[in-house]
Amino acid sequence: MLSHWLQTVPPLLVYVIVGLVVGLESVGIPLPGEIVLVTAALMASHHDGVNPVVVGACASAGAIIGDSIGYSLGKRFGPRIFTRAEAKLPRHFDAGKISRARALFERHGAWAVFFGRFVALLRILSGPLAATMGMHYGKFLLANALGGIAWAGGTTAAVYFLGEAAEKYFAEFSWIALLAVLVAVVGFSVRARLHRSRR
Repeated sequence: MLSHWLQTVPPLLVYVIVGLVVGLESVGIPLPGEIVLVTAALMASHHDGVNPVVVGACASAGAIIGDSIGYSLGKRFGPRIFTRAEAKLPRHFDAGKISRARALFERHGAWAVFFGRFVALLRILSGPLAATMGMHYGKFLLANALGGIAWAGGTTAAVYFLGEAAEKYFAEFSWIALLAVLVAVVGFSVRARLHRSRR
């Protein structure tokens, strides 16, 4: 039943959802971009029409475009954008988290943009923070593009091959294996995110 349902999901819909969710998260909206990417990559290993290369490309494009929009918002509205975010979503954007992110950007500059793609909070704040701190857009774009491609491509490849391995070793229970791997990967992702947040 699950196998049949997943095969009916149009690949274009998968690509659009991945690009849109990752893009909106990168703009500064706290959405589960990483979980959506992991799910799509795992789906690509079991769905005949979903191409993992296109999944990775859509995630990369969403990350680069979303962060660039976030940079533009930070350039236009400055520190007010963080005050507003804290008022609207205090759980995600409290003053302490923003201060720690700002300190990382002050100390590491473009490297913070690159590696920030792999950390949930910095993934959301990267564009606006870089702009308000006066980072040149060309420098930001290069670090952002390299980080987005590394994050999206690496995550997609790792999860896709994990799904392929699961199908190979559990061929008779491939969809049960798919669910088990999905739950394990999402659980690990959430656990890692909580650990990073506490740290």
